[in-house]
Amino acid sequence: MDYQGIIIRPPSEANSIILQVTVGCSHNKCTFCGTYKGVRFKIKPESVVEKDIEFAATYCKRQRRVFLTDGDALILPQARLLKLLETIRQRLPWVTRVGIYANAKSIRTKTREDLKALRDNRLGIVYMGLESGDEATLKNIRKGVSVQTTVEMGRKVIEAGIKLSVTVLLGLAGPERSEVHARATGRALSAMDPDYVGALSLMLLPNTPLGRDNIEGRFKLISAKEMLTELKTMITHTDLSSGLFHANHASNYLPVKARLPRDKETTIGLIDQALRGDIPLKPEFLRAL
Repeated sequence: MDYQGIIIRPPSEANSIILQVTVGCSHNKCTFCGTYKGVRFKIKPESVVEKDIEFAATYCKRQRRVFLTDGDALILPQARLLKLLETIRQRLPWVTRVGIYANAKSIRTKTREDLKALRDNRLGIVYMGLESGDEATLKNIRKGVSVQTTVEMGRKVIEAGIKLSVTVLLGLAGPERSEVHARATGRALSAMDPDYVGALSLMLLPNTPLGRDNIEGRFKLISAKEMLTELKTMITHTDLSSGLFHANHASNYLPVKARLPRDKETTIGLIDQALRGDIPLKPEFLRAL
């Protein structure tokens, strides 16, 4: 398989065939992300991707899912993306679902009919980063898109019949706007009503603007207990019709997996136990991106 640079994928795609169709991220300006720093975004040649599919056709017959990476593979032109999905369907007939990274800008380039056509060709899930429901926080991290637009684009995916998984970041607003960030993010998630929410805890990298701000005293990272308080507030203000709220990423201090609204009160109680010290938190040396 032809892999260029750092390859990342959602935890739920750990057993998928990872097919790199773009290199880097089409936005690549978020201050907290160091994944694609110094990498110029490009779409890989069709011939290279087709060779990878042929490799998978021979050696990846146990995997039932394909994940398309890098950071914003949905940015591919619609005709190219449809052709790619058709090739996957023909050469990997045992694959039941294709997943993809997207952002609000790339979703906006697709009509609802475009998204439905992708769904009909086995695009089963879109992963999108909301990060925060607080406009001031999004501006500070240079997300480049408003909360309202992100919510609208998330709804667009869901209405096309594609599952939506949304990522949010605990600690992203610092101590000053922690509660505002948590409440606003809960409201944005409620408005979007995704199938899955993944809450990660911010880990600062020295090669990022936010990491440098921390080193130079312009940004303060909140404590583990403050992260938990933020998580509790976020879940309190999140109302999903029947979505899974995960906070079991390697970066998190307390593993949480809740079906909302069914498990809301139980999960809040679990967090309260951790805040009281009745449940041990993950030590720093075990946390990872």
